[in-house]
Amino acid sequence: MRHPSAFTPPTACASLYTGTVMHARMKPVVHRFTYRVFSLLIDLGQLDALDRASSVFSVTRWNLLSFSERDHGARDGSPLRAHVDGLLAKAGCDIAGGRVLLWCYPRVLGFVFNPLAIYYCYDAGGELAALVYEVRNTFGETHSYVAPIEGGERGPEGLRQDRDKLFYVSPFLDMTMRYRFRLLPPGERLNVRILETDADGPILAATFAGTRSDVTTRNLLGAFLRIPLLTFKIVAAIHWEALRLWIKGLRLRKRPAPPAPASYRVPRDTAIPEARP
Repeated sequence: MRHPSAFTPPTACASLYTGTVMHARMKPVVHRFTYRVFSLLIDLGQLDALDRASSVFSVTRWNLLSFSERDHGARDGSPLRAHVDGLLAKAGCDIAGGRVLLWCYPRVLGFVFNPLAIYYCYDAGGELAALVYEVRNTFGETHSYVAPIEGGERGPEGLRQDRDKLFYVSPFLDMTMRYRFRLLPPGERLNVRILETDADGPILAATFAGTRSDVTTRNLLGAFLRIPLLTFKIVAAIHWEALRLWIKGLRLRKRPAPPAPASYRVPRDTAIPEARP
């Protein structure tokens, strides 16, 4: 089954998505916040073109806004496309001749922090074949959930994928959780919803909903002026919301040793009920 035309990805070297991030905790305390953000969808095969797209944006070099392959993957500056291909090969997924689009925050004045970046991996026929969810915590650790698309995960409303939580992120949440990813693949809109559940049901929902515009100097400057110092604010907001949770009575969970850098399909845990967001 081909993806609907509404899910056809942009052909540009990069797209700008401006929208809102929302987090809502349901228990044991209620806590909710929203922030305006902007992000990029970058074609890893067109980085040279992206470097020429705007005078206020650069690849690898410092600028008002920029992107570096060093901020993702092995974080050593090696090509990200080769990194993703290696992850997919271990999962038995081959997208030779296809595209890989990375959704992430850009560097702002040389600084970036990506709690979540997503690689949308398309095969040679243009079909979305896999996703890689790259997660980073505030302790400098990273983990990638490699998720080839399986039968029944794609529908008219988008994609639905599940994974057991293996990586420590929030210090206020236990590890015995399951992620339920619900995504509208990138097109004129890009939506991401992650529902984190425990054995008793939903505990936390996190969403991003944004609309696309071209990567031009005018649009990038407009995004920067409307939401200045974006990535600095992300880090400040993480710590501010953590303080609010502490004041509400939540206490820190012990941080376990990090898992392997990447994980692949984990069998469904039938002890955690299906939750429909």
